[in-house]
Amino acid sequence: MKSLLLTILFPAILLLASCNNASEEDARDGDCSECEICNHKAQGVKVIELFNGENLDGWSPVLWSEDGSAKELKMEDVWSAKDGVLICKGKPLGYLETTDHYQDFVLNLEWRWAAEPTNCGVLIRIQEKPDTFLPKCVEAQLEHGNAGDLYAFFGASLTGDPNRYKLIETTKIGNFHAVKKLKNLEKPAGDWNHYRIEVKGDTVKAFINGELANEGSGIDVLAGPIGLQTEGSEIHFKNVRLEPLEAE
Repeated sequence: MKSLLLTILFPAILLLASCNNASEEDARDGDCSECEICNHKAQGVKVIELFNGENLDGWSPVLWSEDGSAKELKMEDVWSAKDGVLICKGKPLGYLETTDHYQDFVLNLEWRWAAEPTNCGVLIRIQEKPDTFLPKCVEAQLEHGNAGDLYAFFGASLTGDPNRYKLIETTKIGNFHAVKKLKNLEKPAGDWNHYRIEVKGDTVKAFINGELANEGSGIDVLAGPIGLQTEGSEIHFKNVRLEPLEAE
């Protein structure tokens, strides 16, 4: 009888242990949206893998030299893919953008700093490309200490809570709109963080590691590429996935 019970229970025990180990690994590896994505796929929701984990298909680079002039570089000089991770060297300035355009969507991705944390960002609804390293767009900030801030550059629209909104004046890239994050939700440098960016109509919401980090409104309603910046030190991305939403 004892032998029969062990035969029946042993596979179940192994399965339970495997699930527990997987959960612990996910917790250590960042607040990943894997389960949510799997559930969406099971429910028939369209999920687009923007980064396939193997190469840079579906992406195009915009790169600039340190003196601010256009510089012909190969994408592989700055960006590469290894073991399911998208690696950005951080220099020179510029960004990697999707070849397809998106208007309303939920974007999930994970990021971590390889060593020294500096500056980066996720660009949404990219429009014109002025003669500089930044396009006209809205940015969900990844700068260390300011992840979750929202910016709008070169005439792109953005507003938000008056207590956190500010028009910032600069000589380098002109004036731009800024909505400061609600609170710091980043993990220590080297740990994986999860970004969820919801863009619907003229609104944008940013969640970091499962908590609301910021929200803005009044953004331009149009389709555009999604971009990942190169603006400092080496940064890694993975699980870059997009769920299209119906346009309002």
